[in-house]
Amino acid sequence: QVQLVESGGGLVQPGGSLSLSCAASGTFFSSYASFIMGWYRQAPGKQRELVASITSGSSTSYADSVKGRFTLSRDNARKTLYLQMNDLKPEDAAIYYCNARRGPLNHWGQGTQVTVSS
Repeated sequence: QVQLVESGGGLVQPGGSLSLSCAASGTFFSSYASFIMGWYRQAPGKQRELVASITSGSSTSYADSVKGRFTLSRDNARKTLYLQMNDLKPEDAAIYYCNARRGPLNHWGQGTQVTVSS
């Protein structure tokens, strides 16, 4: 069984913060540390886009639109991925999806909704 379960989404005012988590479970993720993990988002009417990713060596990359505001980290012992989102803007509103990939393997979580509105 392969599971990626996101949590932490919700409603926040512009300028506010949210912290997302993605917990991996199942024997497939016994080598969790070897996966490249990432967060993607998809707003209504738009394509899914990469927000941030982190390699097995914890090297991170960010979309230009979130640099300086979002921080991605991973805890391999807990098999959990985190996304700290600060100074949220209305354009950050979307469904956020956790992704795990390694070679040809590519798995997605179900997504968590982030709404940014006053």
